[in-house]
Amino acid sequence: MGSETVGVAVTAAAIDEAWLLESLAGLVAIPSWQGDERAAQEYVAAVMDGLGMDLDVWEIDEAELSGHPDYATELERKSPLGVVGRMDWDAGAGRGLTGSGPTGSGATGSGATLILNGHVDVVPPGDRSRWTTPPFRMDVRDGRVYGRGVLDMKGPLVAGLAGVKAVLDSGIRLRGSLVFHSVIGEEDGGLGTLASVLRGHTGDGAIVLEPTGLQVANAQAGALNFRLTVPGKAAHGALRHEGVSALEKFMLVYGHLMDFERLRNASVGDSRFESNPAPYPICIGTVQGGEWASSVPEVVRAEGRFGVGIGEDVRAARRLFEARVAECCARDDFLRDNPVRVEWWGGQFAPCETPEDARIVTVARSVVRDLGLGSDGLAAVPYGSDLRHLVNAGGTPGVLFGPGDVANAHREDESIGVTELVDGARAVALAVTRFLGRRT
Repeated sequence: MGSETVGVAVTAAAIDEAWLLESLAGLVAIPSWQGDERAAQEYVAAVMDGLGMDLDVWEIDEAELSGHPDYATELERKSPLGVVGRMDWDAGAGRGLTGSGPTGSGATGSGATLILNGHVDVVPPGDRSRWTTPPFRMDVRDGRVYGRGVLDMKGPLVAGLAGVKAVLDSGIRLRGSLVFHSVIGEEDGGLGTLASVLRGHTGDGAIVLEPTGLQVANAQAGALNFRLTVPGKAAHGALRHEGVSALEKFMLVYGHLMDFERLRNASVGDSRFESNPAPYPICIGTVQGGEWASSVPEVVRAEGRFGVGIGEDVRAARRLFEARVAECCARDDFLRDNPVRVEWWGGQFAPCETPEDARIVTVARSVVRDLGLGSDGLAAVPYGSDLRHLVNAGGTPGVLFGPGDVANAHREDESIGVTELVDGARAVALAVTRFLGRRT
């Protein structure tokens, strides 16, 4: 029986749904937010060990990592942990295990190396009273799984492991190596994937298991965090005409930036973004200012994210943004002498793209088509992800390809369908067998 037929047979019958849900419940029960991800990483390492994978578990040296130009973070971490599991089918007897430790593309045997990547960190749960059930207690009802991270992205990560389990349980012997990154810090800059890549865990193709509805995305936009400090002049509220409101000046700058957003998005012309009116948005997320209700505010600070186009140079994009703010200041009598300060901080997600004829892209599209999971057309996403570290720093062509609808992420009652998780596991199992190929 050929590897293609075997792969389809494995994905059709061998996904252990009970194992998937039990493993996911254990991971969801571990709060892994605000930089406290170690326990979740230890849990995933134990799951990988139970599957018979070789482990590379190491203390991430963040001081050393911070010297890399792609390093970015918003949170302090006391003991960041890297976890990578590996299967080497070309290495010898049994399941083909070798000694753990960093290895590079094609470092073992003659076959290809496929990377699977998923993050354990989640966003804060928010107001817990808005949740139907506690966010860190997974609940399954009416065919859906609820809990913080079940979609973004503990669920897709565990579905990926369930797909790997199906391949291992089938007993088929593949060529090359499978490397599974379990990473931290994706939500605030991606230091976990960057650390894994720089440690040598790269490959010939990569699948980042972000929820794309199992549509193959071969490109992502960039997103750069910025901070604006807008000056004013304080005065008594009863004599506000003697002051200069920093809030009013901020509104002036904000309107200028919205015009800039419209200009940048008017000429995108990428069919993958056809349904998105602003794939490269400028979003102000926080605004703070003023110290007293009856005083004219003398300073306003605003933080947001600046969308960077696919193929656009990050440094050039920053200069364009800064120039736009400077242009607005030059048109205003007060801001001309008291300009707005622009700072770049926290998450700095560069864009990336994998050629559509890359093998990982064609394999992923064939999986979608042959499993009947939807359209095998290509997509691009308007948000940053860890894919950029694999493509840009790691030289590994990759795609975003995972179960679930991202619209259900970062909100109360985060959820994903059980069938979606199983389909995600099936897709991973088939992608692994097809990319690596059966050993004859």
